[in-house]
Amino acid sequence: MSMHIEARAGEIAERILLPGDPMRAKYIAEKYLKDAVCFNRVRGMYGYTGTYKSRRVSVMGTGMGVPSMAIYAKELMAEYGCKKLIRIGTAGSYSFDLHIGDLVISTGTCYTTSILDYADLKGTYAPVADFELVHTASELAKERGIRAKVGLTVCNDLLYFDNKLDIARKWNEYGVIASEMEGAALYILAAKYRAQALTIMNIANNIFIPEEEPLTIEQRERELDDMITLSLDTIVAD
Repeated sequence: MSMHIEARAGEIAERILLPGDPMRAKYIAEKYLKDAVCFNRVRGMYGYTGTYKSRRVSVMGTGMGVPSMAIYAKELMAEYGCKKLIRIGTAGSYSFDLHIGDLVISTGTCYTTSILDYADLKGTYAPVADFELVHTASELAKERGIRAKVGLTVCNDLLYFDNKLDIARKWNEYGVIASEMEGAALYILAAKYRAQALTIMNIANNIFIPEEEPLTIEQRERELDDMITLSLDTIVAD
C-alpha cells in the first residue's frame, strides 16, 4: 500500500482514467467496466479495476486541484506502475468557439501553480501531453462526429478570483482555449516517471457567453458519456 492508496501490488492496471470526482469513478466502473473490483476507499477516493474491451483498465478519483492530483498521480506511477493515464473532467471555456458540452483534448498546459518551484529548474518548464494519446483521441473524435477541439489549456490554482473575464481574454489572446485545475500536475509527473498522459475535458461553462446554461452537478456526474467512452477507447488503443 502507498500512503494514500490501499491497493496491493497488481491490483491497479497500467492504464487508468482519473476523474476528479470519486463518484464519477464509481459511475464509470459500474457502467463501463466488466467485473470491476474496488481497490481504494481511503478518504472516499474510490478506485476500481475491471476490463474494457478485454483490456485491463482502472479508474480512480483524484480530487480537485494540483496538490491533490500530484499526490495520487505520483503514487500511481511511482508505486503502482501506471503507464497510461488520462485525466477526465470538466473545464471552463476560454474561447467563443467552445460551447457547453464540447470536448477539449489538451495538447499542453500553461499554469499558474507553484508546483515546479521546488524543482529548481533553470528555466520555465512546458508540460505537454503524450502525442500518441492526443492523436488517437483526436482521430476517434473525428470518426464519431464528436465536437472536440484540440489545443492549449491553462491549469489554475484558483477557481474564484477577481478580473476573471479579463484574465480569460489575455490567455485566449495567446491561444489558450480552456481552463482547469489539475492537468499541469499530471503532465509534469508523467514526464518525470516516463509515463503517457492526456487530459480530455467536457466544457461545463463559457465565461465569454454567460447566457449558455452551465452543466448541473448531476449532468457533470452522469451525462458525460462521450468524454468517458472516448477516453476509454483511447487508453485501450495500441
